[in-house]
Amino acid sequence: MHNVLSIILGGGRGTRLYPLTKMRAKPAVPLAGRYRLIDIPVSNCINSGIQKIYILTQFNSASLNRHIVKTYQFSPFMDGFVEILAAQQTPESTNWFQGTADAVRQYIHRFKHMRVTDYLVLSGDHLYRMDYQKFVDHHRETNADITISVVPEGEKNASEFGLLKIDDHGRVKEFKEKPTGDALKSMQVDTKVLGLDKETATQKPYIASMGIYVFKKEVLIKLLSENANQTDFGKEIIPSSLDELNVQAYLFNDYWEDIGTIEAFYKANLDLLEHPNPRFSFYDADKQIFSRPRFLPPNKIFDSHVDNSMICDGCIISQAIVKGSIIGIRSRIRPNSIIEDSLIMGADFYQTHDEIESDRNSDIPPIGIGQNTIIKKAIIDKNARIGKNVKIINEKILQKKLTRRVVIILIVEL
Repeated sequence: MHNVLSIILGGGRGTRLYPLTKMRAKPAVPLAGRYRLIDIPVSNCINSGIQKIYILTQFNSASLNRHIVKTYQFSPFMDGFVEILAAQQTPESTNWFQGTADAVRQYIHRFKHMRVTDYLVLSGDHLYRMDYQKFVDHHRETNADITISVVPEGEKNASEFGLLKIDDHGRVKEFKEKPTGDALKSMQVDTKVLGLDKETATQKPYIASMGIYVFKKEVLIKLLSENANQTDFGKEIIPSSLDELNVQAYLFNDYWEDIGTIEAFYKANLDLLEHPNPRFSFYDADKQIFSRPRFLPPNKIFDSHVDNSMICDGCIISQAIVKGSIIGIRSRIRPNSIIEDSLIMGADFYQTHDEIESDRNSDIPPIGIGQNTIIKKAIIDKNARIGKNVKIINEKILQKKLTRRVVIILIVEL
């Protein structure tokens, strides 16, 4: 794994995750109250023995840059690093990244001088735990030029992914990016070829790309050089390579969630509360998910009822009811409030007593959840100020509503 360079794609504008991406890049979106999405692929790399990691970004990257710098600092006596590479204008290109392949192409001059044999290309907005060593080993054992990590997928969500067909030896014979209609139907296969049992194969008749690839170093350099007009791996680079190159599929038959939409984000967070064995768990001592150490004080919980919830560090909860929710770092929940099935992201700082009094004198609610407030099935972003006697329950069951302060997107059946 010392000979593997990891390239993590920071994503585009993240419009499907708006408003969570209004002021931050997708990989910087908070997860489970104390992590960031970027912590998942970076931690997977570290746990897999990969310590050469670049992260490519271009939109709202200040928060992400700060998180990376404060979190991932390797020993000066080793050659490991986690480094941000932002989109930039150069004499060769005045454009921002035009797609996944173009993002890598614009920095290939740096990557090709690394003393590695393989490039591992990852996405920065997925939730999963994966041993990349097994992925790379499969790539090398099959002498593949490109290897795609795949999952079986059902009919409902199949059109959201790149779909592929493989032969009996795992070689990819056809690849279509997000097909619909007849093109989608044509990509149905007997997924028992992946080694799935009959029942699972019946429920999931598609092979979906995870958007995770391993390339031989010289192969990727050549592809990006000879196909200068192709800007995306899934739409262009890989489909056009199938006839000439050995493109292999690698089955990842475990929990994996593409955190690309508000619905997926909400569900993935609350799925962490499944008892007793959630599909994804942060409680694995052998495969830790790393994040920024903040050295926060213990929680203080006064006369409250907390059930089936995760309470992160540094919270103060007073005479409140919290059910089926995740309460992020430094959260302040004031008396007689009710939080149900919600994600409270917390705060970046504590307000001083003088700051709170100053806000009150200006008729501004302090940061946190005010007294006698009810919040159900909601996502409350960081540093939000929720006043007294507020109800965030979507009482009228609106499908969508956007205002300066509130965004409603109905994602849960009530």
